[in-house]
Amino acid sequence: MGFDREALREAVKTHGKVTRVVIAGIKGSSPREVGTAMLVWEDGQSGTIGGGTLEYQAAEAARSQSAPMRQTHHALGPDMGQCCGGAVTLLSETYDLEAVDRLDDAVIARSASDGEMPLSVKRLLSQARGQGVAPEPQLIDGWMVEPVHEPARNLWIWGAGHVGRALVDVLSPLPDLSITWVDTGPERFPSDVPNGVTTVPASKPAELVRHAPRDAEHLVLTYSHNLDLELCNRLLLHDFRFAGLIGSATKWARFRSRLAALGHAPERIGRITCPIGDPALGKHPQMIAVGVAAQILRPARQNEIKKDLSA
Repeated sequence: MGFDREALREAVKTHGKVTRVVIAGIKGSSPREVGTAMLVWEDGQSGTIGGGTLEYQAAEAARSQSAPMRQTHHALGPDMGQCCGGAVTLLSETYDLEAVDRLDDAVIARSASDGEMPLSVKRLLSQARGQGVAPEPQLIDGWMVEPVHEPARNLWIWGAGHVGRALVDVLSPLPDLSITWVDTGPERFPSDVPNGVTTVPASKPAELVRHAPRDAEHLVLTYSHNLDLELCNRLLLHDFRFAGLIGSATKWARFRSRLAALGHAPERIGRITCPIGDPALGKHPQMIAVGVAAQILRPARQNEIKKDLSA
């Protein structure tokens, strides 16, 4: 979790002035953790700080906020219709494009009050730079410190048909994924692509495999079995962290045979997961997307990935 500068930039470009409301501190229990943020503009918002009355009141206050920055404290209890029993500190900051452009550090530190940066914050920033480790979001001596968010995982989605679109709808809001979406032409993509998703139209998609990071994750679900096969072939030649192929057991049996004929060893072919998702959920695109999303986000699979990388 961190300060999603690019999401803020896109929101400001689209909606004009935007107020970012972040949970700066917690006492007791809270519906969300420190560093959780939402963006609020005149007639809408994105993200959530936990819902309920707290979020509603914070959003309404953000729309009428006149100061560039404001820090407020809120008790969570029966009066607010929430049963967490704790208290949260919120930091609300209003941005335009000029203000976003000034956010050029890897760690963003600021205060709602005037005054010099305290020594405790300077030490934290110096330690972060020296060790190359981003600090946790925190409120320290009245200053909010947040690392700029950088997606931890590169996900390439090959195919912009019904399932590809459903997958992008489900996965694009997640903060740790940088999604590259590939298909054979611009007309294959919807007119409204979520922020943070890079569309790449290419007449020969398989030629792009060599440009993918070797630790990227791939979901192959194009309209063509031949293209799916060529993508699997290129991925096996290139390397990847995870590769999943949409299809039936019959399709995968045929692909294993054809990939073996192309010179790939059985244990290498076995690195591709097919079918993907949860067949028990059905074949509706959104159901496939839900199953696939659960599969690639499942902690157990992440443990398997770590073992593969350390082998």
